Amino acid sequence: MIIVYHRDSKVTAVDGVSPLFYSKLNRSNIAHTLFLIASENPNVKIVWCHETVKKKLNLTVLDALSKHKNVMLSYKGAADLPFQNLVGYIEQSPFIKVNHTVTYPTWCMSSTVGVIHASVLERNKSQLKPDVNLNYFLCSIAKIGMIKGLFCYAAPQLLFDNQDVIHEKPISIFAAFKFVSQHFKKQWVFFLFFMMLVYEKRLTFFPLLKALFFKSRLYMDLSFESLMADVDQDAQELPSIDVIIPTLGRKVYLYDVLLDLAAQSHLPVHVIVIEQNPVPDSISELEYLQEKNWPFVVKHVFTHQTGACNARNLALDLVESEWVFLGDDDNRFGQHLIRDVLQNATKYGLEAITTAYLQEGETQIFNTIHQSGIFGSGNSFVAAPSLKNIRFDKALEFGYGEDTDFGLQLRNSGYDIIYFPSLRITHLKAPSGGFRTPLPQLWEQDCIHPKPSPTILYVYLKHFTLEQLKGFKLLLFLKLLKKEPILKSILFVRNFNKKWERSIFWAQKLKIGQHEN
Repeated sequence: MIIVYHRDSKVTAVDGVSPLFYSKLNRSNIAHTLFLIASENPNVKIVWCHETVKKKLNLTVLDALSKHKNVMLSYKGAADLPFQNLVGYIEQSPFIKVNHTVTYPTWCMSSTVGVIHASVLERNKSQLKPDVNLNYFLCSIAKIGMIKGLFCYAAPQLLFDNQDVIHEKPISIFAAFKFVSQHFKKQWVFFLFFMMLVYEKRLTFFPLLKALFFKSRLYMDLSFESLMADVDQDAQELPSIDVIIPTLGRKVYLYDVLLDLAAQSHLPVHVIVIEQNPVPDSISELEYLQEKNWPFVVKHVFTHQTGACNARNLALDLVESEWVFLGDDDNRFGQHLIRDVLQNATKYGLEAITTAYLQEGETQIFNTIHQSGIFGSGNSFVAAPSLKNIRFDKALEFGYGEDTDFGLQLRNSGYDIIYFPSLRITHLKAPSGGFRTPLPQLWEQDCIHPKPSPTILYVYLKHFTLEQLKGFKLLLFLKLLKKEPILKSILFVRNFNKKWERSIFWAQKLKIGQHEN
């Protein structure tokens, strides 16, 4: 391990290198120093630390937090950087609003304290540029690297006392526009310019103009160590797992799912089926649950109450095993799915894995293991202890956003969600049954039809930053405006704001109702 201490954009000391090597370093460019260290020492962890928090540095957690080489950690403290907030105007991801009390996935890195494996820098030295501003450099690596397989986290454990950290010099507005220009498609700098004008009352013409001349880093071909675990044919020592499946009117499809589960090389202990039928006096149609001799225990619950959130919560309360497979009643998968998922989870110390989830004939686009920005309740595996205080939010029943909300609950509890492209589940998207019959919502009788759905805004108000909410509003406005005739555009603006305000009103109602429940 090598530790680089710095202050006022200059290297002040380096622990773990010889005096001769230290004398050769360019101490005025910290990023350049990191590359030189990586070149000479490609198999070590490199730590950077601001001199003022040297005594608070906690090195004992590095092995626990860095289970493989493709990990980048940093910590800033509870105060968000303005730079991070500004990018929130254009990025609608869960990686902007960071929970600073847990290990949280984010590309928003900090120069205060952090660690990266030297091999990450050495393998990609021809692609990455050692920017003079260390904060910019670190955020750039993380932003480019996350989708390519670099696991990036804000980790408060890096400091023994993280309540009183230094106040970093904020990245300038010019740097913010530069970052957007280099890490997003060019049109987003114009979007940011407009957002700054409307919401910040700032005319940022010169930052916009300058940003247009920076070379994009969006398509940099970074490479990282392969993470896919070697297949072990003996799966006897893997964790136990339960499967939960809500179902409604899909008797034949569910039977096929159960056959796939029965053929698994690592069998589930329990399969929890929540069968729903809203028809009064109806009874179960799933006679094969009892008639067939399944190689697992079937826990069957029949209820007249419909709703995927309620069904999955009932099932989660019945889980007994170490892991949970959140499945659907119209899935198909191979016989080694559960084994392969648990082997990867065990090898890399993961708490949540999501698989490729394609319909028949659909082309798979994402083929790299990475930190996922999404969560699917039909194709995800989660360690049971992670779910102790997490349930599907019933305020979102028969609406939209319950999967997004559940994933954000996991991340805010300190559990990252990792996508494995080679783990595949086929979603048949059954043409009948399921939860396609919505429950009438209160706002459907409103004289002003809210836009967007109040459940969507409920999730935004609950989990996202104000800048992300404003960015979402403008994007929705522009999307809908395209469909309007020019002569009606002024009237559309007035009506859109009214619909947005009604959506906010009903989202607040959902929030109040959920707290009362």
